[in-house]
Amino acid sequence: MARHAAYIAVDWGTTNRRAYAVAPDGTVLHSLRDDRGVLSLARDAYPAEIAALRARLGAESVIAVGMVGSSRGWCEAPYVDAPATLDRLAESCREAAPGVRIVPGVALRDGRRPDVMRGEEIQVLGAIHAGAAPATALFCQPGTHNKWIETIDGAITNFTTVMTGELFALLRTHGILAGMLDGVVSDGAPFRRGLRRGIASGNLAATLFEVRAGLLLDRLEPSEAAAYASGVLIGADVAIRDDLSRRPVHLLGGGALTELYRVAIAEFGGTSVTVPDGSTTAGIHALWSLNA
Repeated sequence: MARHAAYIAVDWGTTNRRAYAVAPDGTVLHSLRDDRGVLSLARDAYPAEIAALRARLGAESVIAVGMVGSSRGWCEAPYVDAPATLDRLAESCREAAPGVRIVPGVALRDGRRPDVMRGEEIQVLGAIHAGAAPATALFCQPGTHNKWIETIDGAITNFTTVMTGELFALLRTHGILAGMLDGVVSDGAPFRRGLRRGIASGNLAATLFEVRAGLLLDRLEPSEAAAYASGVLIGADVAIRDDLSRRPVHLLGGGALTELYRVAIAEFGGTSVTVPDGSTTAGIHALWSLNA
């Protein structure tokens, strides 16, 4: 007998979208991934997108997380202040349309440093709920904007957003290093030299200019420049943490970038644990269960 979905979970990002048909017990029955991120959609396009998802995935109830709830998305779901738990997120969801709830992000408003996130909080709390990470832990989610996220007793208490990936993309296409960073970025001797330089650097801007100087003075091979520069940036990112020797880092996500962060954390004297896929849907299912 065919199983029917209880609801649709949507991870709606800036450029991409992932949607899942989820059974009452949390099993993912069907999924899709496309490029219908928020940047590709006008606000009046969302009702038709929801109708299409319902037709394809076979459920009426929809829970959406990520940039769909930002000022650039469908309708803004105001941030929940840290410390943030699944319970607080569940009670603060915004109803964008009948049967459609958008999950808020998390904000740091107090203290010296403001910060915000949308989507990563569900992956972190989902990993804890699923038993893939302890309730008190340090997480790292590599990406265009890398996130370091701290939890205590199942609540997100602190986090830091680092524009590492975006800086590398900008350096590749604009400014004095444009055209010099077109090589392959992978783990190897150039990347690890860059890591060590980035970790030791007290002045990231000056260290990045060393890439150009190294090329001009034949101290860096053109084919190595991209990996070296990536290492410098990721090394400087990892070096902001002073607690890596005291506790493991739980890495969220997969792929080549996550592997580079694993190498960087080890280079800095830390250990890492890769969190299995499925944390986002686990977090959304926990939210759905709280409101079911």
